[in-house]
Amino acid sequence: MPVSSRTALPAGTRTLFSLVLPVIGLLLLPLMAGRPVEGDSQQNATALQLAGAGLVAWFVGLAWYGLRGLGLRGHRPLYAGIGFAALGWLAFLLARFVTVEVSEFNRAETGRTFIYLLLFEAFCSQLWIFGLFFRSAAEWRGPLTAAVASGVLFGLVAFLFFQEAFVSSLFSLLYFVAWGIFYGLVRLRTGSILGMVIVQAMHSLTAWHLMRPPESLAPAQLTNLYLVAIAVYAILTWRLWPKKEEDYRV
Repeated sequence: MPVSSRTALPAGTRTLFSLVLPVIGLLLLPLMAGRPVEGDSQQNATALQLAGAGLVAWFVGLAWYGLRGLGLRGHRPLYAGIGFAALGWLAFLLARFVTVEVSEFNRAETGRTFIYLLLFEAFCSQLWIFGLFFRSAAEWRGPLTAAVASGVLFGLVAFLFFQEAFVSSLFSLLYFVAWGIFYGLVRLRTGSILGMVIVQAMHSLTAWHLMRPPESLAPAQLTNLYLVAIAVYAILTWRLWPKKEEDYRV
């Protein structure tokens, strides 16, 4: 499916740049901000890293593709994205409640946490992955390949930087990759990332902040949750898998 672009760079080169340049921003912005002051949290450090990637993706993406090309579309694409992504959120929330113990329902700093999740974990990461990288990869290898590749990239970024990555295990990585591929299909079918950004922030806020897990979280509980979530996302991905080229919304 041909996709128009504002730059004469080869599609493969743009895809490489869309992967590497935000990583450079991710590494450089914390260095430019200087040494962290005493008491700075890991959340603040991660916010700087994701903000660096998001800023690079914003400026490069606007120069190459514009707002619509980055998936910043409202109206029907926005509502469709919210609807599809909310299916995964509600299913995960139910599985979270059943499989992982809830130590307390926490309302402390909910507003500040939601802003962090919305701006950094959701918007900055998705602007890079499902905006800039997806669009470049779609021109290079096609929209369906771009959806899967961007989903894998999302899984790796989430596994390394998201605050709900409690354990470093194979099941944790597979869960984030499955979540990412599901979001990649939502991006492909709707043409918008805005709905996914909103739902992702609500997903993380409700599943992990409001329903706080115990301090001594048993890895077996998380493994059960990841297995259920992987199965749910696999079913939703199968249902969203496009049957014809007219289903693509790049």
